[in-house]
Amino acid sequence: MAKYRIAWLPGDGIGVEVCDAARMVLDAVGFHADYIHGDIGWEFWKKEGEALPARTVELMKSTDCAFFGAITSKPAPEAARELAPELQGQGLRYRSPIVRMRQMFDLYICLRPCKAFPGNPLNYRDGIDIAVFRENTEGMYIGVEFDKAPEVFYQDPGMSRIPRDAAISIRSVTREGSRRIVESAFQHADKHGRRKVTAVHKANVLRSTCGVFLEAAKEVAARYPRVEFDTANVDAICMWLLKNPHSYDVIVTTNLFGDILSDLCAQLVGGMGFGYSGNIGAKYAVFEPTHGSAPKYAGMNKVNPIATILAAKMMLEWLGETEKAIDIERAVAAVIASGAVRTYDLGGSATTAQMAQAVVGALRFPAPRGDGI
Repeated sequence: MAKYRIAWLPGDGIGVEVCDAARMVLDAVGFHADYIHGDIGWEFWKKEGEALPARTVELMKSTDCAFFGAITSKPAPEAARELAPELQGQGLRYRSPIVRMRQMFDLYICLRPCKAFPGNPLNYRDGIDIAVFRENTEGMYIGVEFDKAPEVFYQDPGMSRIPRDAAISIRSVTREGSRRIVESAFQHADKHGRRKVTAVHKANVLRSTCGVFLEAAKEVAARYPRVEFDTANVDAICMWLLKNPHSYDVIVTTNLFGDILSDLCAQLVGGMGFGYSGNIGAKYAVFEPTHGSAPKYAGMNKVNPIATILAAKMMLEWLGETEKAIDIERAVAAVIASGAVRTYDLGGSATTAQMAQAVVGALRFPAPRGDGI
């Protein structure tokens, strides 16, 4: 009998191919689980008006964690036009499934490791190793938006500066939400011997919301005197990350800023083919590559599956399967260092499956330990 139950959510486009690649590696490392398929993605939006069906949410509730591939997302007007004819005109509105999963299961941590593997020709610089902690449940992504502000809003004097035809999005930042994501960043730094945590904000302009976040960050930092703490404005750190990425170790920030910075950091270590994350709460987690569904490549068996394989590695870490996780990372590192098998983004012609097979081969015939991974 399998030890774990995993909600398997490949999604759309290349999601199926990269999840198949990750499953190949999980099987090879000896990870035993029941993988229960869940319906999610654009096809279900078009047919049912729901990209995350209730049956999939119920499935997730019965599993230890979920593994998510990729889904197609489009702006609201285009999404509405693609609904089945019988669903048109019913006021259905597309909502991001991954954002909803984060909120439904209170997956308040989005952890994005960004590590430069030796031998990767796409590294901005070698030796980069940054962990981005992004608050995952509030901020600009709470989903409270208005195409036109309700008239009752204009009873507040501050709304006098807002035109009557303006669309409005609400940014909500709480002290508790800020405290717990910063606490997670410091716990990670303390556990893994990280030297510094940098809290990223824009409190000089967004005084209320970023002010709450920054004050909470300072309060948490005071409890971790062994870990260096500093702060940075979000615009400035984008420049500094390019100038000297080795100055940064753990970055913690709010939802939208974390989304942007984690993609920037991913590009420093090879691009979206190496970008992966864990959406983690107190009792549940969803692991994913952070690239999109890339529909133009769907079915071509072409894209780099390393991000998805590393997401699987991260899932094993969260489940406590530490040795298997270490073995996968060593195997990935060996394949990248060798350079014998490379997908198109790395300058080669290997397929998605061939890259996964190369990682499996490195698992079966590992390099001697002591390689720094």
